[in-house]
Amino acid sequence: MRAARLIKMVLLLQSRPSMTAAELARELEVSERTVTRDAQALSEAGVPVYADRGRTGGYRLIGGYRTRLTGLARGEAEALFLSGVPGALREMGLQDTASAARLKVSAALLPSMQSASRTAAQRFHLDAPGWFHEPPPPELLPAVADAVWDDRRITARYRRPGSGGEVEREVERDLEPYGLVLKAGIWYLCARVESGTYRVYRIDRFTDVTAGETRFERDPEFGLPEFWEERAEQFARAILRTAVVVRLSGAGARQLRHAVGRAPAEEALDAAGPPDGEGRVTVTVAVESEDVAYTQLLTLGPEVEVLEPTGLRTRFTEAATRTARLYE
Repeated sequence: MRAARLIKMVLLLQSRPSMTAAELARELEVSERTVTRDAQALSEAGVPVYADRGRTGGYRLIGGYRTRLTGLARGEAEALFLSGVPGALREMGLQDTASAARLKVSAALLPSMQSASRTAAQRFHLDAPGWFHEPPPPELLPAVADAVWDDRRITARYRRPGSGGEVEREVERDLEPYGLVLKAGIWYLCARVESGTYRVYRIDRFTDVTAGETRFERDPEFGLPEFWEERAEQFARAILRTAVVVRLSGAGARQLRHAVGRAPAEEALDAAGPPDGEGRVTVTVAVESEDVAYTQLLTLGPEVEVLEPTGLRTRFTEAATRTARLYE
């Protein structure tokens, strides 16, 4: 533990002109007294650490000293490619690994280039979860992430949601974990099952994960981005099991994508005929269910008139009547 800390201290000092004891203590998560002892240990080992005394003093390396301890380990190199997603790194348990990798890269750069990492971090940040929705990271995510990085088979217990009136039940699956996807704050695992097909699992539904001793052979033809894009499109289409017929004003047509989603809105508007005498267009929109359509289309207010199905039109008539009473 101390050896790793001493190496990190050298890399920190190599990547910056100088650092105060307080700055080093904060970066190394130790006390300033420990920083003083570590600096003394490095000096005795031949590393030219120099201490500037006084209120504005600190520690620095002298004589243009450059360590050769800047080679990236495999895990550090892999984590470095995710360094623009700090929240995801933290949830997968890779924050410290990525930090070590960034330090090594900074230490290996020429002095004129050492601000590059800070410059990029100040100009780009990815915040994946949606607004007002911050699901907690799944407890078993680090274990799943370790298996993904190591190509190691896992046995997972999974809460399978019920359908058609069935109750939720727990099942056990042997999986080859191919990749992780973070979508709107939700973590998913793309895995190959015993039949050789690929499936997607929500990691927050895992109740237990056990990594085996054997590794699996990856299919070189498998591409995670392409697989996810295709599967996400299939899912989005599969849940649209109901159709509603509506008349939209010009404003309603422009706002439809915000109510029901881009793809269903574009498909509906592309198939629409010319506007009627009131400037409204009649379209058929694919939706998940009448209940979902009710909630979605209400956001359009008077810019939409529901024509079919009759039950949904009745609900909108009642809602409009109740709303009118409120404003009488």
